[in-house]
Amino acid sequence: MRLSGILFSSLLCAASVRAQYFSAGWTPGQPAPKEPEAAPTDAEYTFDASSHPAPPQHAAPDTSKMGFGDRIMFNILSSPTVQWVAGKAGVNISEAVERGGKGPWDLRIPLITDENYDELIVNEQLTDEELRDRVWILVISVTASQNNAISKVVDQAFDEAYNTTVIAGDLPNVRWGRIDYMAVTYLTTKWNIWTGPWIVVITDRGQTMRFYKAMGIRLTPELIRELLTEEIWRDSQPWNSNFAPGGKREWILHYFALGLKKGFDFINRVPRFVLMIASGAIASFVMRLLHRAPAENPAAARQPAAPSAPSASSKSETGTVVSSTTNAASSSTATSSPSKRAKQRKAGKK
Repeated sequence: MRLSGILFSSLLCAASVRAQYFSAGWTPGQPAPKEPEAAPTDAEYTFDASSHPAPPQHAAPDTSKMGFGDRIMFNILSSPTVQWVAGKAGVNISEAVERGGKGPWDLRIPLITDENYDELIVNEQLTDEELRDRVWILVISVTASQNNAISKVVDQAFDEAYNTTVIAGDLPNVRWGRIDYMAVTYLTTKWNIWTGPWIVVITDRGQTMRFYKAMGIRLTPELIRELLTEEIWRDSQPWNSNFAPGGKREWILHYFALGLKKGFDFINRVPRFVLMIASGAIASFVMRLLHRAPAENPAAARQPAAPSAPSASSKSETGTVVSSTTNAASSSTATSSPSKRAKQRKAGKK
């Protein structure tokens, strides 16, 4: 009896559990039931681009600052055919090109060029109070063009000092910048700088400049920050010669630097192989011009050669010959004189 009761209660529980899956069915007047949409299978699955954002694209190298030959080489290396052939050989050219287009410095520090110097420094929008406190510190680097160990150390110390200043936030009036020596012609020529690296402190919209040769001392990030935080740069005298900004002969360096910039821009547009051929041809012409034989004078060639002065031996021999000739002539005269007298007598008798 107990067993049958347990079985009956179990059947009731099972019926109540399965009752939720039974439908009342369709009754007249109701719309036809819709079949539930089946979940998409792997074959029917479509990719939703909006739910999967694309990875960030790396900025392409700026080709506007490249020379004509460099741009041609960049376009050749960036072509799909060359990249496919290099990929078969196991070389990732696209990565190498992208890595080569990046500079060796901290990209947060702006590059100061001939084109943006006036916009960033000279014509910066400032109030009177900001103008009084504004300080620009620049590093003139040769790392991008030369394997200069000192310049690399200076660049690293400069970048670390900048990063420490950004974290500390204790120099709001200081702006940082970098000059690539080989990419800038006008500024370095006007400032009479012919090598690097240098540290430059600029105030008064570029009218007051202080230069520090970075070759003579070992710069550290702490030393650069101390130069700014303690304002040690005020203890050194600014550049105040006649060729300095505001000097009476500043225009000489201005036009000289402008001419060099125009010439460099023209040369930079010419392919390098053309420059090599042209320079070789010019050098060959100059060498032939310097080593050619002197030209003969046609008038001097038509004149007879002047007799050379006789030597002592020739003089003695000449004197002997003349004397012998004279003696022979006198003897012959002496010999022929009697016959002449005889003829004259005969003529007189007749």
